[in-house]
This record gives sequence, structure tokens and C-alpha cells, in this order.
Amino acid sequence: MESIQNFDDIVSRQCSVTNRKRVAVVCPADSHTEYVVGRCLKEGIADFLLVCAGECKPEFERLRSMYEGHVKVYLEPTPDDAAYKAVDLVREGQAAVLMKGTLNTDNLLRAILNKEHGLLEPGRVLSHITIAQIPSYRKLIVFSDAAVVPRPTLDQFDAILRYTVSASRHMGVSRPNVALINCTEKVNEKFPHTICYEELKKRAEAGEYGDVCLGGPMDVKTACDADSGSIKGITSPVVGNADVLIFPNIESGNVFYKTITLFAKAETAGILCGTTVPVVVASRADSCESKYYSLALACTGILG
Repeated sequence: MESIQNFDDIVSRQCSVTNRKRVAVVCPADSHTEYVVGRCLKEGIADFLLVCAGECKPEFERLRSMYEGHVKVYLEPTPDDAAYKAVDLVREGQAAVLMKGTLNTDNLLRAILNKEHGLLEPGRVLSHITIAQIPSYRKLIVFSDAAVVPRPTLDQFDAILRYTVSASRHMGVSRPNVALINCTEKVNEKFPHTICYEELKKRAEAGEYGDVCLGGPMDVKTACDADSGSIKGITSPVVGNADVLIFPNIESGNVFYKTITLFAKAETAGILCGTTVPVVVASRADSCESKYYSLALACTGILG
């Protein structure tokens, strides 16, 4: 498989596909969503089912007129009704991707996690993974979980590891280097996640995750900067060469996410994993570009 080096490669891959994915968008009512929908229509990346609450904004009616046959509008009385309608459209096979507009993430998750009519696959863990393009790092990096799982259990860490490694492989990395993140390199019962890390490494050595290299506990700088690892005397192949970062909790993952986008000018793309289809739940503060890349990523099926 041809490797994906940057977000332009992701967009190019999707633009080359002849069969467009159909995306159900819940509560499209903001300028960012308008930008994403309009750009994707212009570039032929996707078609859209716009599930609006109360009314459809004039801007989206304009897009429906401009791209006749590629946009369909549904009107529902409330945001919750819109969320359940969009999930139903996915379950009926009318849409292959779900995207959040202006409603709260919690409202959408209630519809997604509905035991009878939701989208979570039986026995799977719901998690969120992000791909980041950081100007100061030489390749794309995958990390999790910055949005869904507060403090992963061993089973949740196992699922998160499988999701992120799979994404890395789909981007052309034959042997992903995975950094298990902590504030120090020590395994300590005061930090229960470090005990989970040791079990994950044992499973990796037993071949449960295929061809992969796990290193850690280690901090982010050590994972992404070879000099830092050299100074500390850490010789893992992961040091300075991480493809994947597994964070110990949602606080550290989210802080990393927000920090690299603000101070390092990173672009990000992320979706929910564990659902029957990719779900884009970008942060309200994410840039138009990041939301666009997230949808392009979801349409490629890399993380699905």
C-alpha cells in the first residue's frame, strides 16, 4: 500500500474514488460545517444528508440548489430528534459516515450508544483517535484517547491500541512504533496505567497485535525526539520515532491535542472508533481545515 505522508495524500486518495460516500450531518447550522460541506461537494469527496433541527439555514439550502442530487435535507423538531434521525439513516444504509454539526456531543452520543437503535458494535469499545500533522515532526502521528475514555481499563487500552495500530498500518506503516505515554519511565503502582502498559507489552511480544513495537512508559518528548532518549539512556526503537502515542487518560490526551494545535500549528483529523461507521465529532474550537480533514479521513475508511 502506498504510504500516506500528509493530509493532502488523504484528500487525494478520496478524490480519486469514483463512488462518493454519503454523509449524514446532524444539525448543520454553523459556518465551519458549511465550509466542510461546500468544499467536499466542490471536490467531489462526498454527498450529504443534512438533518436539521427546526429549519434548514439558507446557506445549506443554497448548497442543495447548487449541487442538485448530491444534497438532501431532513427537518426534525429538536437536536435530539435530528441525532436519532441521522443514526437511523446510517442504520438503514442510506449514509456511510456520521458527522456532528452544532449540537452537543453528549446529545449525539446518546443516539449512537442507544442499545437497541444505536451504532456501537456489540462487544466493541467506543474510543476516539486522532491523526496529527505537526510541522516540526517529520511524519503523521496517531494518538488516543483525547475525547471519549476518561481513564482506560486494560480492556480499553487493548482496544485503543488495536484501533491506533490499524490506522497506522492503513497509512502505510508496516511496523508501527507505539509509545506508551507517562510522565516518567518508571512502572509504579501509583500510576495504574503503567501496570496496564506492561501487560500490553507482554501481549505484543506474544504476537497479539501483529508486527508492532511497543515502548514505554515514556514521555512524549522521548517518544518523538531521539536526543531526549539518548540523554536518558533509553534504547527502544520507539524513541524519537513514534508513529502512535497512547495516553494514560483523557486529560493528558486532550491537553496534548489542544497544545499542538495552538502552539505547534498542527492540523488534526479524528473520528470515533468502535461504531459501525466512522463518526466525526470535531471540537467546536477546531479549525475548518481540521474538520474538513476529519471528514475526508472518515470517507477513506482508514479508521473505519
